[in-house]
Amino acid sequence: MISTHSLVLGLAAALTLLTVSDAPAGPATEQLRTSVDQVVKILSDPELKKEARSLERRRSIRAIANQIFDFGEISRRSLALHWQARTPAEREEFTRLFGDLLEQSYISKIENYSGEKIQYVGETADGDRAVVRTLIVTKQGTAIPVDYRMFPQSDRWRAYDVTLEGVSLVANYRAQFNAIIQRHGYPDLVAKLKVKYDERPGPRETGLRGETGGRAVTAPVPSERQSP
Repeated sequence: MISTHSLVLGLAAALTLLTVSDAPAGPATEQLRTSVDQVVKILSDPELKKEARSLERRRSIRAIANQIFDFGEISRRSLALHWQARTPAEREEFTRLFGDLLEQSYISKIENYSGEKIQYVGETADGDRAVVRTLIVTKQGTAIPVDYRMFPQSDRWRAYDVTLEGVSLVANYRAQFNAIIQRHGYPDLVAKLKVKYDERPGPRETGLRGETGGRAVTAPVPSERQSP
């Protein structure tokens, strides 16, 4: 169900490493670039490359992923209409499980970086939102379009969707989740996410969308923003 398309977020984010600026950058682009530079620094640190410090390295990458992506908003948009019927506890559980899946996809892909480049080709403003358009350039010279849909949250721009070659992460998961819920019910979707959560290697950590007193931050209350 999920493993096939988790590459959309993982690949798009993971290859945003060696950057080439080809167009004037807006504030969303600059913040994305700053976060990416931090990831590059972590991956380039010879001490953090050591196996004994793998957990520390992953925690550092996790923190930056939470700067780039609003996993709570991605979760809400991916569940779409089914979010409205969920209790606060169910929303928190879903965001924790799905957010963890997305974060692990991001981290596992980004650690396999092999020299791809990215070009920032433009930023488009649409009200209080922005789309940062990029091209991933592979070693063979193939250009893959990746767009980050972002909105301001406090003092940061954070991504609520990523499209890879025209395929939306949110729309992709929304279709999968809706099909599962329609056929088998919401509990079956949660059961599948729990299986994915239990299967992944490494320790289970809280605070997927930032640390607040050692407990996981809950998903945001549904806003008036409409899904793209």
